[in-house]
Amino acid sequence: MEKFDYKKEYKDLYMPKKKPSIIDVPKMNFIMVKGKGNPNTSIEYKNAMEILYGLSFTIKMSKMSKDPMDRIEGYFEYVVPPLEGLWWLDEGGFDGINITDKDKFQWYSMIRQPEFVTRDVYEYALEKFSKKKPEVDLSNTRFKTIEEGLCVQIMHMGSYDDEPASIAKMNEFIEKEGYETDINDERLHHEIYLSDPRKVKNINNLKTVIRHPVKKRK
Repeated sequence: MEKFDYKKEYKDLYMPKKKPSIIDVPKMNFIMVKGKGNPNTSIEYKNAMEILYGLSFTIKMSKMSKDPMDRIEGYFEYVVPPLEGLWWLDEGGFDGINITDKDKFQWYSMIRQPEFVTRDVYEYALEKFSKKKPEVDLSNTRFKTIEEGLCVQIMHMGSYDDEPASIAKMNEFIEKEGYETDINDERLHHEIYLSDPRKVKNINNLKTVIRHPVKKRK
């Protein structure tokens, strides 16, 4: 049986064009880790990756267990969705353009979970992972349902440091189409990482979905 691949099945969410477009993002379940600091140097960010992928693959590989208690109701074969991130700054706000000090970053790193992953399934994975890795601090890990709603998004190609050019295109589109950016404490600058920078030979081929919440301008 072919594995369910969210990137292929929901191309509107994961494969936007290289020009801005409007999208209404539905509810999704995520495992999330909250942290702060430069993702290139932060130990917190490295630990978040271990936690997110550890929990996600604990759930995915539960099918291999011989223990009937590990059977998850509604389980289906799937590809683990891509890594995502919500970003803001120490002093609040984040427009993705005026970035001078990455050490001031605050973030949620997160991975979408299949629909059968409930809070009980998350707690099961948390227990399994903590037994395997008792030294890992899970205090900033959580399971959350997010409904982003109305957003503008774009496919950014290239270095993360060049994102301001794509965000400028988004802002121009937002103004032209009669919307305004609605970034606040609950609706945040959102990135979806479709490429692994360690494996992309040409940085110009690095793919990142950038998404900003918007609302109709009054």
